[in-house]
Amino acid sequence: MSESPDARSLLSASSQLNLMEIDAIDDKEFDIPQVDTPPTLESILNELEDEEEPFVLEDTCVLNTDNMDAHSCDTSSLASSDSGDPAHLKRKRRTVDLNATVHGSVLRHSLLKGISAQIVSAADKVDAGLPTAITVAGVIVVGTSHGLALVFDTNQALRLCLGTKATGAEFGAVSALSVNHDCSRLLCGFAKGQITMWDLASGKLLRTITDAHPPGTAVLHVKFTDDPTLAVCNDSGGSVFELAFRRVMGMRSCDSRCLFSGSKGEVCCIEPLRAPPDFRDHPITHYSLLAMASLTKILVIGLKPSLKVWMTFPYSKSDPSSVPQLAWQFVPVQKTVNPILAFCKGDTVHFLLVKKEDTGTIHVIKQKQLQLSCDIISLSWINSRTLVLVDSHEKLQVVDRPSQEVLETLDLEQALVGEKACYQSVSSYAGQIVYLGTKSAHIMALRNWRERIDCLLKQEHFVEALSLAWSFHEGTAKAVVGLGDPMKKKGVVGDKMVEILFQFAEHALKKCPEQGKIQVMEQHFHDVVPVLVDYCLLLKRADLMFNQLYDRLVENSVAKGVFLEALESYIVADRLGHLTTPIMRDLLAHYHSNGMMDSLERCIVHLDVTSLDIQQVVQVCWENQLYDAMLYVFNSGMNDYITPMEKLFAVIGPPLREGRGLTDEEVVMGNKLLVYISCCLAGRAYPLGDIPEDLVVQVKNQVFEFLIRRHSADLLEEEELFPFIRTLLHFDTREFLNVLAMTFEDFKNDKQALEYQQRVVDILLQVMVDNPDFTPSQVGGLFTFLARQLAKPDNTLFVNRKLFDQVLEFLCCPDDDSRHTERQQVLLELLQVGGVVQFNEERLLTLAEKANFYQICEFLYEKQHLYDRIIDCYLRDPLRKGEIFSYIHNLLSMPGYSAEEKQTVKVKVLQHIQELVTLDPSKSADLVLFNFTEEVQQIISELQDDQLLFRFLSCLLEPREGHISGTMLPRQRDLHELLLDLLCRFGPQQLLGFLQTSQHYRLEEAIQTTQKYHHNEATAYLLEMKGDVHGAFAVLLETLKEKLSVLTAESERGDDRGEQRDREHTLSRVKGSLNDIIELCHRSSDNLDQQQREVLWFPLLETMMASQKLVKGLNDEHTFEVLKELTMKVLNCMSSFIPLPAIIQRILQDPVYGRGKLAEIQGLILGMLDTFNYEQTLLETTTSLLNHDLHWSLAHLRAAVTRGLHPRQDHCNICLQQYKRRQDSAEEIIVFSCGHLYHYQCLQQKACGGGVPSELNQRWSCYKCSSSQGGRGGTATELKRGRTTSLAQTRVTSVHHDGGAEANGKKVYVEAMLDSQQEQSWDQLRSMYRGPSRLSILAELSQCQSNEKTGLLMPAQPGTESFQLKLSPPPLIEE
Repeated sequence: MSESPDARSLLSASSQLNLMEIDAIDDKEFDIPQVDTPPTLESILNELEDEEEPFVLEDTCVLNTDNMDAHSCDTSSLASSDSGDPAHLKRKRRTVDLNATVHGSVLRHSLLKGISAQIVSAADKVDAGLPTAITVAGVIVVGTSHGLALVFDTNQALRLCLGTKATGAEFGAVSALSVNHDCSRLLCGFAKGQITMWDLASGKLLRTITDAHPPGTAVLHVKFTDDPTLAVCNDSGGSVFELAFRRVMGMRSCDSRCLFSGSKGEVCCIEPLRAPPDFRDHPITHYSLLAMASLTKILVIGLKPSLKVWMTFPYSKSDPSSVPQLAWQFVPVQKTVNPILAFCKGDTVHFLLVKKEDTGTIHVIKQKQLQLSCDIISLSWINSRTLVLVDSHEKLQVVDRPSQEVLETLDLEQALVGEKACYQSVSSYAGQIVYLGTKSAHIMALRNWRERIDCLLKQEHFVEALSLAWSFHEGTAKAVVGLGDPMKKKGVVGDKMVEILFQFAEHALKKCPEQGKIQVMEQHFHDVVPVLVDYCLLLKRADLMFNQLYDRLVENSVAKGVFLEALESYIVADRLGHLTTPIMRDLLAHYHSNGMMDSLERCIVHLDVTSLDIQQVVQVCWENQLYDAMLYVFNSGMNDYITPMEKLFAVIGPPLREGRGLTDEEVVMGNKLLVYISCCLAGRAYPLGDIPEDLVVQVKNQVFEFLIRRHSADLLEEEELFPFIRTLLHFDTREFLNVLAMTFEDFKNDKQALEYQQRVVDILLQVMVDNPDFTPSQVGGLFTFLARQLAKPDNTLFVNRKLFDQVLEFLCCPDDDSRHTERQQVLLELLQVGGVVQFNEERLLTLAEKANFYQICEFLYEKQHLYDRIIDCYLRDPLRKGEIFSYIHNLLSMPGYSAEEKQTVKVKVLQHIQELVTLDPSKSADLVLFNFTEEVQQIISELQDDQLLFRFLSCLLEPREGHISGTMLPRQRDLHELLLDLLCRFGPQQLLGFLQTSQHYRLEEAIQTTQKYHHNEATAYLLEMKGDVHGAFAVLLETLKEKLSVLTAESERGDDRGEQRDREHTLSRVKGSLNDIIELCHRSSDNLDQQQREVLWFPLLETMMASQKLVKGLNDEHTFEVLKELTMKVLNCMSSFIPLPAIIQRILQDPVYGRGKLAEIQGLILGMLDTFNYEQTLLETTTSLLNHDLHWSLAHLRAAVTRGLHPRQDHCNICLQQYKRRQDSAEEIIVFSCGHLYHYQCLQQKACGGGVPSELNQRWSCYKCSSSQGGRGGTATELKRGRTTSLAQTRVTSVHHDGGAEANGKKVYVEAMLDSQQEQSWDQLRSMYRGPSRLSILAELSQCQSNEKTGLLMPAQPGTESFQLKLSPPPLIEE
């Protein structure tokens, strides 16, 4: 079949025969029936393993990657393929994504025309019926519904027609076929259970087997093994039988042996391991392995040398209607070839690798499983790496096993046989799969690599074709056929790719839109040209790209431009370093004409100079300011490192000499010049790479010689000495000196370089010292640079000491106030890098003090350990005054300073303490707390200004957190009282807060102080602390009266806007004072008796009513309404502490109201009555709701408790005897809510065993229910805690006849309790009413009434009530 000329790919199936009509099976386990001989599988499962050939099933949860072949480590997901994604193919592709996965068309489908025509012809002419089964080996055999078997050769010619219509009428349709390995025998299984064997050479019927399996069951499968005398069959009853063919004395016979009985667990699919010709001698073949699949498990057994089970594997949960599939394949794994069993049921394919060790141990190793999104109804290997699956959506999927990647998905055009299975419609052999349709046969095979590429080319998918070809070239493609020798593979595939590149270019030129927007044409070629360039470079065929392809693209100007622009990314990435002369010329012209000068510069600095026209490139670079490219061409092309510097100096030199500002372009040029000089002196090429080693020293010397030239080449009259160094200093002094510093780092044992170093330093000093063109910062930068060089241990420079003195005079000139900070900073930097060794320190200190260089003085004092003088420096320096506190604290608290030094600093601080407090009182206070606690009194005496003292003490005594919060100061009480006095004078708004937080003042003295300065709120607070409530009340009331009198006076003055604003302000002050008094009365009333309370509240009420009366006569309605509201507020607050009758009586006795009309006090009385009515209604409604809730809850509980109980059985659950053990005895029984029944005596004996004390305290629990919940019945407390099956238990007396109980007149107790369901209901009822307990509210109400209080209800404290709900005592029942 592998030579078949017209093999193409489509899946079909025979849809007339459904072989899977089997009954529902019991999945619990396989039941193997007992037969005498041969032994059954059940006996094999129970027998001990052979010691000679032990079997080991490895852990199925662990994937043993060591045993997988090299390709099985791929981890591509199923979605990693883009071959079927149209969006992937349409996206813009400027460069090639080498990681993109393209597989193309993997399968070739062909209709077997000859066989299909013969099937139709046989059905029409001889009434053969429709095709029902197919098998492929060296021949193709098709079985029909009328019992015929049509045998075709590999040329699709009909060789034999086996069987007759009479046979078909007797046996039914052909349901299974199998050909042995040498194609000499054919086994046919029929729908009515018979099996026939045919000689394929002569067409003779050799055997008709009718008793191999139970009659009346169809043959699902019949298959030869590698042994031609041994076959296996599987019937529709789920049983599996071994068929052994014998020929003795010319007589043919068949012995049948049951391998598996289908009485409980039916087998649906069997597959013997049949080795290909190359592996007939494989050691695993000696076992004659057979795989069997039921709907719940997989079994692998060995038929030889004796029947043995090698493995069982249960399925995971899957669709019950899905059927199992099995397929064997020999696969190379770690340089050895071993069989792998692929099996699936549902959407998961499992792989088991079977290995036989030299010791005889067999390993079954679970490989990585494959998960799909739908059920699989057909599973076939097409080679050792590739499977072909058909799913329930009629889609065929080609899957690469090692990577588990889906290579191709095809839609099928014909329905398959059966709903979920197509066992006999699919047959695979030698890398080809044959599918049987209703009237045709189809074959699928893997395309070779050329076909797969050509399929994409026919569809004009050139990019995908190139990607696929490259994967063949690199060996990353899947399901590859036709590529033999790996050494020649790359050459063959490379030639094919060159052909594709030419075709792609021709196609692009042909399909280019001839008219329209230029952007459309550019986009068209942008999708093509980068791909061509990329693959030419990947194939290392730049000649192909620059000659043939470019010659074709030049014909289209747009294509030419896109090609030249596409080269940039490859040149910059150093993938393309050499261009031919014509292309370089075109590149220059194109980039220049399109203004792409930055791109051109990036390209030039990455290209090989030998491919450039140097003169043309230099001219273009200079005209377009491409300085990087120009420097690169001069350096690399001509080894000239000086000429480009001359050109750049010629541009930036004149404006700097004339003092003109530089343009942005000139600044860029100057920066590039500095970087270029730095690179040359460091041995690096500009802008990329390194200078050749043999030129490094020469280039360095050339650059130094150039820099120290006295004159430039074109000498001008106005030119000064050393123009190049002078120009660089004027351009950027600091950066030029940094360049020199980096260069000098490399000078070691190089005499020539050291001479250049000294020469450059001498020129720098000559140019910059005493030159007014340079600022102090520039001169200081020079000497900082020199000081760093001189400080090096291996320094060889010589600098005249007088020059340093000269610079010092220049920087410390006291007459020049300009750039004071800059000059000080420069000198400080110079000293910090070691310049101090160059100066006389005394002279330097004198000059620094004259110039007010306080940082310089600090630097020198630090060296001399004169720390007290540093404090003077900080105090005099306006920029650093604020830092003095940190400096003092650090010096006094850190180690490393002597006690004498710290003492001198302390003395200095105390001398300047007033100045420090004035500077920052808060930081001064922190400093004192940390370091000067003993000198606080001295510091206070130094502070003459009371306002300053107040700010200092406020910061010093404010509450603090952290480790200084508990710091105790000497005479702390005196300090707090002093601060209290100062607060009364300078900070009255902070006074009350201070009194509340501070605990260090004396109460009497504080009261005197506040009274002295008339701060009434503070005085009242202190009096209340003292316990004089009435005194505090009197002070606050006096304050309120003062504010009310002011308000009355303002109301008399009129309605001006200003007056209204003043009145609003006064009203707010009145409200504040009133709130203070009310709060005082509230706090105090709980501790006073009724008379004392009236002394507090009634004067307040009288004051408010009197002011209300005064304002009413002044026609100020707004003020009157506000005062009325405030009076009502006082009344409401009073009502919590003063009885209403007393309040009304007091109002009526008041001379203001007593002599007036009733209308004047009507508002007060009605307001009080409204409050009373509201509270009365609230109380009644609450009581009614509580009573209703309580009644409802009790009614439900009573109904639940008094329901009847129905026993489940008539015997005791402890002694297991009937509750009426003797007819004449009257025994007490107990029935629980769960329905269990007990004798009273039995339950009592159990309880006594558990240590329960007396009967009176006994709470029974159901023994059986408590035991089933993990413990025995316990006491009532245990029951209540555990909430187990609880009791609504009833104890009655059993009587022997109905009238006996009444006659005896006995009393029987009926005990009622809550069971678990009732307790749960009660808990739910309680949880519905969250918040204060109703009973606690009622208790509070009664308490309020007893105390004759009429205020608002306050909730009772939680836990104060102790309430238990008792249903009723146990009822007595008269017998």
